[in-house]
Amino acid sequence: MKTIRSIFIAALSLFFYGNASAQAINEKNVVFKSKADSITIGATISSPVKAGKYPAVIIVSGTGPQDRDGTMAGTKMFSRIANLLTPKGYVVLRMDDRGVGKTTGEYRYATTADFALDVLGALQFLKTQKNVDLRHIGLLGHSEGGAVISIAASQSKDVAFLISLSGLASNGLESLLIQNENLVNTSPLTVEDKKRSNEINRLMFATAFQYAKSDSMESKLNTVYSYWKQKDDLYFKSLGIEYDHFRFPIYSYVRQAIGPWYRYFISYDPQIFLSKVDVPILAINGSKDVFVDPINLTYWKKYSRAGQHGKVTTILLPNVNHLLQPCQTCLPAEYAKLGEIPDSTLGSIAKWLKENVK
Repeated sequence: MKTIRSIFIAALSLFFYGNASAQAINEKNVVFKSKADSITIGATISSPVKAGKYPAVIIVSGTGPQDRDGTMAGTKMFSRIANLLTPKGYVVLRMDDRGVGKTTGEYRYATTADFALDVLGALQFLKTQKNVDLRHIGLLGHSEGGAVISIAASQSKDVAFLISLSGLASNGLESLLIQNENLVNTSPLTVEDKKRSNEINRLMFATAFQYAKSDSMESKLNTVYSYWKQKDDLYFKSLGIEYDHFRFPIYSYVRQAIGPWYRYFISYDPQIFLSKVDVPILAINGSKDVFVDPINLTYWKKYSRAGQHGKVTTILLPNVNHLLQPCQTCLPAEYAKLGEIPDSTLGSIAKWLKENVK
């Protein structure tokens, strides 16, 4: 792993006043190198204009290529967080994911561990900024970003705190099993098709986990599926239903599973990394999150060294989804109708930071 050879700052500054206070804010676009080879990262850094040393927060996205503002379902989660925290006296850096905006590379070839290298590059960049308090640089991760910040924190003594928003702290296999069962069980499928879907998902995930480091994963997945399909055909005939509308996307699943991200993710063990992390942690989840189950809150305490020392704070928000929106059905189809994270949730983050960082 090569060290950062150079840091480039392409700055277009913008000054404004934040709503949360009369503190003037400076936003500039920057470019710097990842800790990984050849990846250049585009980002925005928001800072108070007033001279001084400020705690800093690096925002880390979840699964899927996202822009630096965290644009998801019509919301801009990350820019909203930056606009709240910066007027309160924090430097906030948010990044484009690989292959998005000003960041180079291809997202599909990267793993969760590679994303952690990008975060470490951001950390190295912040250490060059004169207005950053080097003793208080932390990471905020959403969804898979919870795993990313866990890995990064385990590899750097410069990380002073962690904030998990719907963040992953379970192992990859468990995460996929629970996530897919949540999605299946809340879907409009028939009872019989829910049973079949959960059965084939569990079987394929277990096979992918077993052969994650093997060149034979593709053939094993196809063999296991063929065996299951024969049994499933007999099961469906026994139901006496005329038409079978159930389809498992075997081809697209195998294509995804044999890729580098999936192989790494399904083998991911958070204990390896969190057992080395002994800094204050805030973990927030919605009770109706179908992607990162609320049980992850217990894992932040259970797996981290910080948890053994009583330095983990968890908040469970009732009737709140994966994007931390108060919800009704709480299913993904509803997300775009619900708007941004509520002020009350952002206020909980600011309150915890004030008590544990400032």
